[in-house]
Amino acid sequence: MAEQKRDYYEVLGVGRGASEDEIKKAYRKLAKKYHPDLNPGDQEAEHKFKEVNEAYEVLSDASKRGRYDQFGHAGVDPNYGAGGGFGGGFGDFDFGDLGDLFGSFIFGGGRASRNGPARGESIRVALTISFEEAAFGCEKEVAVDRVEQCPTCKGSGCAEGTAPEVCSQCGGSGQVQQRRQTPMGVFSTSAVCPKCGGKGKIVHSPCKDCSGSGQQRRRKTIKVNVPAGIDSEQTISLRGQGNAGRNGGPAGDLLILINVRPHELFRRDGSNVWCDAPITFTQAVLGGEMEIPTIDGKVKYTIPEGTQTGTTFRLRGKGIPNLNGRGRGDQYVTVNIETPRNLSREQKEALRKFGETLKEHNYEEQKSFFRKFKR
Repeated sequence: MAEQKRDYYEVLGVGRGASEDEIKKAYRKLAKKYHPDLNPGDQEAEHKFKEVNEAYEVLSDASKRGRYDQFGHAGVDPNYGAGGGFGGGFGDFDFGDLGDLFGSFIFGGGRASRNGPARGESIRVALTISFEEAAFGCEKEVAVDRVEQCPTCKGSGCAEGTAPEVCSQCGGSGQVQQRRQTPMGVFSTSAVCPKCGGKGKIVHSPCKDCSGSGQQRRRKTIKVNVPAGIDSEQTISLRGQGNAGRNGGPAGDLLILINVRPHELFRRDGSNVWCDAPITFTQAVLGGEMEIPTIDGKVKYTIPEGTQTGTTFRLRGKGIPNLNGRGRGDQYVTVNIETPRNLSREQKEALRKFGETLKEHNYEEQKSFFRKFKR
């Protein structure tokens, strides 16, 4: 029985009335999540990546989407469900053999020639940097263990002075054609060449340094330019710095996941910076100039008279530089009044006398509170 396909709208996680922009946004999010470069060796992710691409190909095309909405998968794939109509007439034919037969087909885009150029796998590493390094950018070095082309044989896998022989059985293709007679006719399938193992060539004198593989694993130190404004869980991609490709294929990428250490004073919210600053009772009542820490250093700020605890002030342009290099965020400072402790007898007496001189209108918030309480 043919595999039951999932609803394309369900695959992308959108409703049937979704707009083109909603479909495109959902596709980009899922394609990035399941991309093979970010999930090396994960067959389930590879399957979902193909499923997402198939769904987007249909739903992003107005004509195909219309046919799909009206007729379902059959409207865009006339062969969908064709396997469900088998009746009699096949006698004692073993459908298990049929499954094996179909399993050996090479469908379009599904399997590449084993001796053709193959892109190398990408490598993922984590890099931890400080709050300031994330804000202003920096240069770092990361050590990675990666597969590189063998320098001795230049990737051929052959000992010096020798060359690989083209496989006589497959002619260098790495595959041989097989024809099988079935109740539905003659089917031609491709299989891995048994003589060369799918490589298309035979190495009689392998290189001693790489044992004929043409590649070696080495530790490499790579410089990384961390851009200003980067944040935790963002990734820097260095093209071609991953594992070497095979048979002339390009190298994979080096994907560097950033982790930013927390700061003692500052908290980050996008490109804005937040911090708390204690002020004295006197500063809150009388106002005055005080020094505020920023990621650029200390700046002076004038606190207005009668400042209440929890008040937040804004310092324009003192936040994190934007990742695109245009402008900066702001810094927000929340002040908290620190109540004095361990007062002397004279200080307490002076404070009591000061309190007696205050009138009700000096405490507007308290006055409002008790009015609400009475109501």
